[in-house]
Amino acid sequence: MVTRIVDATKRFLAENESEKVAFRLAGGNVGITAATNEEGVASQVPIVLYVFAAVILFCLITFRSVRATLCILLPLGLVSLLGYAVMAILDIGLKLNTLPIVALGVGVGVGYGIYIYGRLQSTLDEGIPLRRAYELTLNIIGNGVLFTGFSLAIGGATWIFSPLQFQANMGILLTFLFMVNMLGRYFCCRYWQSGCFPNR
Repeated sequence: MVTRIVDATKRFLAENESEKVAFRLAGGNVGITAATNEEGVASQVPIVLYVFAAVILFCLITFRSVRATLCILLPLGLVSLLGYAVMAILDIGLKLNTLPIVALGVGVGVGYGIYIYGRLQSTLDEGIPLRRAYELTLNIIGNGVLFTGFSLAIGGATWIFSPLQFQANMGILLTFLFMVNMLGRYFCCRYWQSGCFPNR
């Protein structure tokens, strides 16, 4: 609503330019909300890039491998893009309140990848073939990842039943991010990690 009001006002100002009168957007609640939302949209990409840069840096420091970092980051990037797609489908605008959600999904999702990859690497270092190592990894820490993912998703899903539309939308989005991040590790990482260890 606020965005439509501001867009309509800007169109009016553009169509009614005058050298004698200088129109400016007014303040008040709508003006402050509009300015805050515009700043949120402008900050969205830098914030997500900062989050990914921090993840890349710490993965490189921890695993000392570009391939390992890519194995962790590729599913994470895919889920983040899908998160934006869900926001578009649900017509959830980018504003100050929704700004941290995708970043939160990235922060939680990278944990799944680090759990799985860290254990997989230690299993491979024992000389176990990749397929068997991946099976052992899921047998050892798979239940922990599943429990964490489902616990977070169930907690977020309770918001879906909120009478407030914003909370209901955030419940759907958070549940999606938690679940798809978890499932993505099971169904996607195996193939990407095969490329990380071509000689195993």
